[in-house]
Order: sequence, then structure tokens, then C-alpha cells
Amino acid sequence: MNKLISAASPHFHRPRTTRTIMLDVIIALAPAMIASVIFFGWRSMLVIADCVAVCMLSEWGFEKLCKKENTVGDLSAVVTGIILALNLPVDVPLWQASLGGVIAIVVVKQLFGGIGQNFANPAATARIILMTAFSGSMTSWAVPQAFRFIPDAVSGATPLALIAKGETANLPSYLDMFLGNTGGCLGETSALALLLGGAYLLFRGVITWHTPVAFIGTVALMSLVCGQDVTAQVLSGGLMIAAFFMATDYSSSPATKWGKIIFGIGCGVITCLIRFWGNFPEGVSFSLLIMNILTPYIEKLTRAKPLIGEVDKK
Repeated sequence: MNKLISAASPHFHRPRTTRTIMLDVIIALAPAMIASVIFFGWRSMLVIADCVAVCMLSEWGFEKLCKKENTVGDLSAVVTGIILALNLPVDVPLWQASLGGVIAIVVVKQLFGGIGQNFANPAATARIILMTAFSGSMTSWAVPQAFRFIPDAVSGATPLALIAKGETANLPSYLDMFLGNTGGCLGETSALALLLGGAYLLFRGVITWHTPVAFIGTVALMSLVCGQDVTAQVLSGGLMIAAFFMATDYSSSPATKWGKIIFGIGCGVITCLIRFWGNFPEGVSFSLLIMNILTPYIEKLTRAKPLIGEVDKK
């Protein structure tokens, strides 16, 4: 007689493990990592390697200390490290990047029970904490020189910062923003690379279209209504990487279809509110954290209700 094995959702009808899912995400992030090297030089690889190594070491060390089963092999810490690194500027001090990795894994993930138990996205939360604590280094952007592996470290503003200052005449072209030849974090500048990665995740069935389409569509619609440059708002900042790789996190986002749509719309609205009227030119990370907190209520609201038939009194 076979043993009955029960496990927490989500459930998959095909043989897919956490490791295979995370491997798909790593493959999907590869174009963004390659783009970061092309536009920001060799140091981007150093930042990525630092974040990945610290995240893996933090997970192994915490689980060893707490005498828990080791989960480094499921590659979730690797994914967290890559996403965190892609949300950092290329010139960030490595010790700050390392601190972000410890915060993401130990504070946000492991202290809440490990993979599947964290209420917030580890990379987004770590980025917010780093931005609050080290605003100078976290908002210092190197301007890339396209297709050079070692660009000059010239400081410059991101497209969203230029829009916030009203300097729209100095905005890079739409093509530069699409390809990634602009200032910004390592993995957020190339919309092309992120779209390729998102398409791969959709093709593999790792994510669904609901959250990315709702997120990006809401930002585009609100930008249009508020008289903003729709194309610049969609192609700039961390919108693409958040929509495909962070807002679709299984642990911290809704599992229901309507829940995913509501989650994406909420992220888009909050992002635009912060971008258009807040003190920060970017609001993606804050919108993710706020919507992560609301996820249990969204799931409760959109959960399917079982049909209970009436007893036939005849």
C-alpha cells in the first residue's frame, strides 16, 4: 500500500520540484545578468556573485545553527541572491550588498519559517532596508557605455529621476531604455532582457500572465490618465523585473487568478502614486511590500467557495 503524502499548496500535476522551478528562474534571469555585464562591466558579476554567495551561506549557516534540514540545494537562495543583486547599483559597496543578502535570507525568509513561509519578497524588502539605511550609495548610478564590458564609472540620473525633476528633454531614447543603455540598477534597465526572461517563465508555466499584465497595464493606464510619458514609465525603473520575477513569487503573492490580478493592479496603483507624487522617483519595491502584507486578505476575498447542494426534501 502506497503512503499518502500531504503537502502545503501550491500543488503541481506534473513532476516539478522547487529545484527545477528555481532553475527555470535562474535561466530566465540569465539575459538580464548578461545585459548587466554588457552595460555596466565586470563589477556587475562581482556584485551578483557576492549576493549569491552570501545568500547561500546565510541559509546554510542559519539552518545549521537551528539544526534544520538544509535547503541550499533547492536553489531558492541562489534566486534570491541574483534578484537582490539585479536590484542594486553597480557601484554599491560589497559589504552593503552582503548585508542585503543576510537581511533577505535570515530576517525575511528564515525567521518566518523558510521557503514558502515568508510573508514578503526577500529581495524587495532587503532593497528597501538598504535604500533607507544607505540612501547615498543606493542612489548613485553609473552611466553605461553601450556594448563595452568595462564602462567608465560616470555618475548620472536614471530616467525616472529625470522625469521627477522635470528634465524630460534629457531623457534617453526609447530604444536605449528598451535595450538597457541607461542609468539604473544592474538588472532593471534592459526591458528586452527582462521580457525574454518573462516569456521563458510563461512558456515553462512557472508563472501566469495575470500579475505581470495587471501590473504593467495599470502603470501604463495610470500614466496615460495622469499625463505622463507612458512608454518611459513602462520601460524605466524596476517595473519589468518586479512584474515578472518578484510580484509572481509563490510565497508572498496570491495563488488565485483573480487574486493575482488584484495584486498586480494594487502594485501598479501604489507604484504610480509614489512615482508621481511621492518623494522617491521609484515605488516598485514599496508597492510590492505593501501588497505582500495584503496578500492573505486578497486570497481570502478571491478564494473559491465550495458549492453545497440543498437536501432534496421530496
